[in-house]
Amino acid sequence: MGTALVPTAIVGLVLYKFIKQVLLASPWVVVWSLGIGGILLIIVELFHKETTDSVDLTPARAFLIGCAQSLSVIPGVSRAAATIVGAMLTGMKRKDAVEFSFLLAIPTMFAATGLDLVKSGKQFTASQYMLLGIGFIGAFISAIIVVRWLLHFVIKNSFIPFGIYRIFIAIIYTLVVLR
Repeated sequence: MGTALVPTAIVGLVLYKFIKQVLLASPWVVVWSLGIGGILLIIVELFHKETTDSVDLTPARAFLIGCAQSLSVIPGVSRAAATIVGAMLTGMKRKDAVEFSFLLAIPTMFAATGLDLVKSGKQFTASQYMLLGIGFIGAFISAIIVVRWLLHFVIKNSFIPFGIYRIFIAIIYTLVVLR
């Protein structure tokens, strides 16, 4: 799993200031990321051939999945979708891709939060740190519930509805908020 963290760590460290000052400042980045991400989810789902055999998670495969995850530094790019699509493109079964994506989320989120706290933690008050801790616990519990649901969902369904949802949200956001 460590190999999968390397690309995102490098991108996050090198582009931290650009991400915070440029990418997060543009609502258009989010809209385009949502729409393009939705289209890619649909395309990958249409062409993905689900196999009955599990594939080994080699260091090379983990690194490629990490490269896909590194795209999630762009606002609007779903970290989970990026890693799931990356894993499916390396030949992993949909269920295995979802499991690995959510396992990879744990160290990735810790690292990203840690970096952000080191870079801007001086701006937080004690009560904000407490809120961060409460939010972390709530997000962790929610993630466990959602992962269980999603694992059951992906066994019987495709990611096409998620792709359509992303495209729909991008269009609505463009028409209502950015007009």
